[in-house]
Amino acid sequence: MYQMFIKRILDTIISGIALIVLSPVILVTAVLVKIKLGSPIVFKQKRPGKDEKIFEVYKFRSMTNARDENGELLPDSMRLTSFGRALRRSSLDELLELYNIFKGDMALVGPRPLAVQYLPYYSDEERKRHSVLPGLTGLAQIHGRNATTWEERFEYDVRYVQHVTFCEDVRIVLETVKVVLVRSGIGERGVDSPIDFDKYRQAQLSEEEKDS
Repeated sequence: MYQMFIKRILDTIISGIALIVLSPVILVTAVLVKIKLGSPIVFKQKRPGKDEKIFEVYKFRSMTNARDENGELLPDSMRLTSFGRALRRSSLDELLELYNIFKGDMALVGPRPLAVQYLPYYSDEERKRHSVLPGLTGLAQIHGRNATTWEERFEYDVRYVQHVTFCEDVRIVLETVKVVLVRSGIGERGVDSPIDFDKYRQAQLSEEEKDS
């Protein structure tokens, strides 16, 4: 009952109220992004949602558009400024995902939506993470966030999918607040977090081929 009906109703109400209450913070963040990083203010990227249906996730931009002499974007670590790091560590860059939740693309709690290019590399077990709406936070995020291995993250995701309850969601939200406040286990994509999953899985397959 909770997963099928109540969870979505609560997500809509809470995200709607949060968008109104946090609108001053969202506005100030938008202005700072404009000043520090320029346009566009909003970063949009396609992600797989429930049943692997593709949607567009919204975040505040946290990197510059710096390019090399060939016009190619520089590595993430070189485009991520101190301001961008502060946005990510405080999770302010993810405030716009409240709009995704309000729209119904995401939930407050669920497996984090990852890159579309990862889809071909999931095992059947790992793919179960897409049987529910992706979340703003999830079980993996309160157990190390980006500092965990891919295997650990997916294990937490699948465990959550198999036990979706109101009490568990409340616990995860409260633990998330604690994690954000103490800034624990926060890695930065392309900087100090695990390598992208598709590259990680390709390396695994390559090693298996060498051993066979």
